[in-house]
Amino acid sequence: MRYTKTSMLRRTKVFLVAVLCVLTALSGRLFYIQLISSNMLQLRASEQWYRDLPLMARRGNILDTNGRIMVESVPTYAVYVRPVAVTDADMVARVLSGLLPVSFDTVYTRATNRRASEWIIKMQIDRSTAIRIIAHNLDGVFLSQTYRRHYPMGVVGGQVLGIVSVDNHGQEGIEAFYNDILRGRDGRLATPSDLRGVPLRDGVDFFVPGIPGRDLVLNIDAGIQNIVQAAITRAYHEQAAQAVGALVFDIQTGGIVASASAPFFDMNDQPRDDITQLLAQMRNLPIVNVFEPGSTFKVLTIAIAIEEGLVDFDETFNCPGFRIINGERVRCWKTKGHGAQDLAASVRNSCNATIMDLALRIGVDKYYEYLQRFGIGIKTGVDFYGESAGLVLPKRYIRPVDLVRIGFGQAIATSPIQLVTAFAAIVGDGILRTPRFVREIPHAGTTVTSAERGRVISPETSARVRELLYGVVETGSGKRAAQNGFAIGGKTGTAQKYLDGVIAQGKYISSFLSFISVGGTPRYVVFLYVDQPSRQGYYGGIVAAPYVGQIYAEMIRYLGLRPDPNLVTETPAPVTIPSVAGMALFDAMTLLRSHGFFVHVSGDGLTARGTHPVVGESLPRGSPVEIRT
Repeated sequence: MRYTKTSMLRRTKVFLVAVLCVLTALSGRLFYIQLISSNMLQLRASEQWYRDLPLMARRGNILDTNGRIMVESVPTYAVYVRPVAVTDADMVARVLSGLLPVSFDTVYTRATNRRASEWIIKMQIDRSTAIRIIAHNLDGVFLSQTYRRHYPMGVVGGQVLGIVSVDNHGQEGIEAFYNDILRGRDGRLATPSDLRGVPLRDGVDFFVPGIPGRDLVLNIDAGIQNIVQAAITRAYHEQAAQAVGALVFDIQTGGIVASASAPFFDMNDQPRDDITQLLAQMRNLPIVNVFEPGSTFKVLTIAIAIEEGLVDFDETFNCPGFRIINGERVRCWKTKGHGAQDLAASVRNSCNATIMDLALRIGVDKYYEYLQRFGIGIKTGVDFYGESAGLVLPKRYIRPVDLVRIGFGQAIATSPIQLVTAFAAIVGDGILRTPRFVREIPHAGTTVTSAERGRVISPETSARVRELLYGVVETGSGKRAAQNGFAIGGKTGTAQKYLDGVIAQGKYISSFLSFISVGGTPRYVVFLYVDQPSRQGYYGGIVAAPYVGQIYAEMIRYLGLRPDPNLVTETPAPVTIPSVAGMALFDAMTLLRSHGFFVHVSGDGLTARGTHPVVGESLPRGSPVEIRT
């Protein structure tokens, strides 16, 4: 091949360009390594020469609305072993198994197993034990700072607070929902080591402190929470119930003041070895549970009818004990009927027939429009995991007979928190609020407000409903919740339970949904339900209302509330329940009413078999008494 001068110049240029490209690439690579990726490469190098021990960040405290600590973090330590650094595995196993609740074989296996760079032997040991371990100066054994949660109030508020795993992650309750705020950022202790992971004797440790988590202040009042838990514990045992739950809600702020369900356990003695019990008793049932509300739901139907101008207060309703709806017989709870009564008497008597009339007047479209307004079938947005939206039948499937059943609390299911927020709107001038457990994040300067979700009824309608509900407690089925000198209103509820979609015969949820006004302003809602009472009766006014009365009595003392002089009445002497066993039902009812009792009838018989409460018990005049037939 013959080379010309032109071809030689061309080849030279190509070669020079190639060399220049290589030099440019090398220069670029050097520039990238030296200036851009130097930090990353140094970090990778340090990972080869250092071994880290995690330093757990202190988790933030959780305080009640008055600043009292409900849960705090207590310093502890975790014990690690690095097999490559262990020089005497037998000694390590003997010392650690003697000081910790870990077997010799377990420690020895981990101290000699090099499949992992390090193994955890035990977490959350106390300071004195940590000092004793350090004193043995064991090669390959390291201690790292950790924390455990401590509950100064023991059982109070546990289902709200929730639990934390040993590695500082919230698993339930407020601990889980606000985990990112409470947890903080872990630090680390870096120890210089050789390639095998053996610490260098003359190396310098690097300490990076953790960033503590932030505190939370709740709307929960620990004093009221304690009152509620004491009351539901009594109810749980006295009624031999499957469960008892209660909520206290601040109408004016949307704050959840107390929430609990019985049974529960001491938070400082958690049954970690029994996961079934732990999870069952840790559930905050007033937030996550769903059931038919029963007659407490009648309050919504009444409020809608008043708001829409579909009922007059002096209107007379006749209750023969049933209504025929499209050829189907729908019974009132009192199968003998309530007779002629106005709206106030219908509410006091909890008459199904009157509520059916109102529901039909409202109609399906309008009724469902209000369900949407009240937030029924919609999650409330409470700051807590596990809330249910409830169960509402699609509107397109609703027949008149379904509508009337929904009107008195059947064929629909709500969570307690959903029912309480709707009720609070009805009695609280018509404003629906988003319920909140957390009130403030102090170190962030953040106040967690309860957003107003809108007005659902007018203040005028709210005032009229309140007057009707005051009557239920003054002279109706809620009499046993009354407190002399205080304006308390409410609605009793008794709902049948469903198991596998079928009515469970003889199984009920008894409840009382109520509110108390302070200084003329509706202030607190108190809701209590008894799931499957089995020792006594099952009507809400008999089973649930007395415990609500106990909660109000204790709250009044705790908060230092003063009675309204205009509402103070002379306390009449208690009345003793007479025996009615064997009497004709009409005669038994007449006798009890003559003594001033508010009478319920249980069963379809015509002869009285007994009463609840039992013969000889003394009750205030006007108290509800159940006749069993």
